[in-house]
Amino acid sequence: MKVTRRSFIHYTASVSVSAVALTTVGVMGQPIAPKKDNVLFIAIDDLNDWIGALGAHPQAKTPNIDRLFHRSTAFTNAHCQVPVCGPSRTALLTGMSPTTTGLYTNKELGIKPFAAVAESVLGSSPVLPQHFKNNGYYTMASGKISHHGTADFRHVEQWHEEVPLYVIGSRDAHIFANGYGYGSYGKDDHKYYPFPVGGGQVIQSEHYGPGTAGMSLCSGALERRDIPNGGVMPDEYFADWTVERLKKTYDKPFFMACGFIRPHVPYTAPKEYFDLFPLDEVIVPKTIPKEMADIPLYGKALALGIIPNGDAAAVEKINMRKELVQAYLACIAFVDAQVGKLLDTLEASSHANNTTVIFWGDHGQNFGEHMNYRKQTLWSESTRVPLLISEAGQKQGQICSKAVSLLDVFPTLVEMCGLPKVATNEGVSLVPLLRNPNFDRKIPVVTTYGYQCHAIRDQRYTYIRYRDGGEELYDRSVDIDEHHNLAADKQYQAIKIKMAQWLPKNDALPFGMTDFDNEGGDFITKILAKFENNGIPAYLQ
Repeated sequence: MKVTRRSFIHYTASVSVSAVALTTVGVMGQPIAPKKDNVLFIAIDDLNDWIGALGAHPQAKTPNIDRLFHRSTAFTNAHCQVPVCGPSRTALLTGMSPTTTGLYTNKELGIKPFAAVAESVLGSSPVLPQHFKNNGYYTMASGKISHHGTADFRHVEQWHEEVPLYVIGSRDAHIFANGYGYGSYGKDDHKYYPFPVGGGQVIQSEHYGPGTAGMSLCSGALERRDIPNGGVMPDEYFADWTVERLKKTYDKPFFMACGFIRPHVPYTAPKEYFDLFPLDEVIVPKTIPKEMADIPLYGKALALGIIPNGDAAAVEKINMRKELVQAYLACIAFVDAQVGKLLDTLEASSHANNTTVIFWGDHGQNFGEHMNYRKQTLWSESTRVPLLISEAGQKQGQICSKAVSLLDVFPTLVEMCGLPKVATNEGVSLVPLLRNPNFDRKIPVVTTYGYQCHAIRDQRYTYIRYRDGGEELYDRSVDIDEHHNLAADKQYQAIKIKMAQWLPKNDALPFGMTDFDNEGGDFITKILAKFENNGIPAYLQ
């Protein structure tokens, strides 16, 4: 069962009959009796839809994730709430949208101490693992679950066991000492290590000056001798820690979370994974000429990226697009191997038939599409995520192409495991779609990036509305990659009106703000000021 990106929209109709044969008791057509099964909760950082079974990139090598795909309900039209790490994870773990919390970017999550921010936003509402812990589960975590590791929410007790994040090693200190341009990024977020030997391609280019943000856009194959901590990548350590706990027995159900850091930048992995993708054979994503001509001003601002002159300008000037794609594929293959360790151990354990596995990515990633090389946009390359739910005992898979979101994960697990509902959960349980992937779900997905900037997605259309009223509309039945903006076409006005009904009505101000305009606005405001002073870069026009 392999699904190409183009077939996401149409696939439901074609599987409506065969899905019956693909499902097992307790999946389609059968009530799911709430029971306290174990939960294995696998989070992947910055993983877009380049999974072999999804067919979004023809060279992706993910045999282990594909194995899980084929025994899961695979949500092939799943999207994040916010296309950047911290707010996306916060939305999933709290069950609350950014328009409620005011947590739109990593900046708000960087307010210190974040525990005070979280307590102010959440009040008495529990976060996902805390709710399991409070209801009789033994909770464990390793790696990146929330933005800063296993717990941003230090004002509450979430875990019985957790492993600290990766610690800077001596070789990393050497990178700092020799001024390879990472500055505070590396020191504050050292969990993303190791960086390429010598610092990597982009950070050594003329595009970076001292202290410039964005230097993380780099790649490189690593020999084991160049990997700190005895040649063990952080994700390998997290996998091994989780494997040891899957081998144990417990006197209560468990909620076990493992968060992998790759394929987050920097795109480094052991050399053997780079060898799977010879550079001269790497296929880069499709782009079209003058792609940005019909994109409104705010969309162009989001596409600029982090590097001062624009990510696309930097990458394409030194012709490293293929290197980045190669490295991203290598990082995916590397993290797939770590997922394989977990699945192999689970399948061989006493927990094999009473453990639900949920696999998710926090947002997508661009590689030149829409002239962007990050996430942090409202186009599908940034918002679409893998979401797989393999129920305890499930042997065969089914496809669901309904529009769903990561906000739906919290209430879904609550219902599946028979836990008390949480009043502040804003998502909608996916259990009806686990029973019947063709269930008539009429709720679209809302993705937000930046104050009052939203994308609405249903089964067919994508509608984007920016803060200044700029609009985009895409008919994904004929334009799955959202290249042709139909917002100005009069024949689609009724569609725009219908989609706009789902726009949030009362967006919370960015956390910490009381007056958006008088306090300087947000990051988009600053990019627009740059455009006004220096003009819009030619490649974005």
